[in-house]
Amino acid sequence: MSSKIAVIGLGSMGYGIAQSALRAGNTTHGFDINPDAVSRFSGEGGAPGGLSDVAGTLDVVAVVVLNAPQTEAVLFGSDGIVAKMKAGAVVVACATVPPEFARRMEARCSEAGVHYLDAPISGGSVKAASGKLSIMASGKAEAFAAARPFLDATAETVFELGEAAGAGSAMKAVNQLLAGVHIAAMAEAMTFGMTQGVSPETFAKVIPRCAGSSWMLENRAPHIVAGDYTPHSSVDIWPKDLGIVLDIAKSAKFGAPLTAAALQQFLAASGSGLGAEDDAAVAKVYARNAGLKLPGEG
Repeated sequence: MSSKIAVIGLGSMGYGIAQSALRAGNTTHGFDINPDAVSRFSGEGGAPGGLSDVAGTLDVVAVVVLNAPQTEAVLFGSDGIVAKMKAGAVVVACATVPPEFARRMEARCSEAGVHYLDAPISGGSVKAASGKLSIMASGKAEAFAAARPFLDATAETVFELGEAAGAGSAMKAVNQLLAGVHIAAMAEAMTFGMTQGVSPETFAKVIPRCAGSSWMLENRAPHIVAGDYTPHSSVDIWPKDLGIVLDIAKSAKFGAPLTAAALQQFLAASGSGLGAEDDAAVAKVYARNAGLKLPGEG
């Protein structure tokens, strides 16, 4: 079954999501503040029309922006889309946000007769473009039903985590704790190895076959070896996401010292002007402090 879908936010993840939705046979609109991304998607078959013009025809609005304030602006800002959507349509909210924020958005959408699916995503830009994301979703059965064509087109695995918003975002926070710590640990281990004569190339060859590996290590270490920091996921995502984790932990009176330590390294990277680079660039903080040269740095 095909749907009329709008993907709002055509960044590294949103663009791939829009491509996957379109490839599955859905009428798919793409919207972004970057006109070049919109034009590119239109050239690939994206449906025409302004957001206000098509809002009332949409079955699914996937919001793939950076954070909670951007999500709220898209939904309920001065030109918010929820008020223009038809009854029974669904918002699929993909940003990493606090669980309480997701619950508030669900309530506000419900008041407008629109379903809300708390649906943070994981898998990176490559899996987004191939329709193989993991989606950690929670919401009413009606929200899942309305979103099903979109979920089928974009995800390899959909975890149905509860009948109310918030559970999906809680699980995403757990995932981001691990992912952020793993990236920082990879950078620390690689540069530590360099002090002992272990080159980044050797590190990236040996460790993925040993017990110390992780998905993040296997994915990000090659970026450092290649000296390529094109942002598939940027440094600046992590002060936000790990900040959310620590805020949740504080409210639960839970200590998360590993998260706090990783956050400091990403803050240092961002403060050094690396915020727009791939998050593997956190290794540059370790290398600079140790007087080391990473591949591509001369």
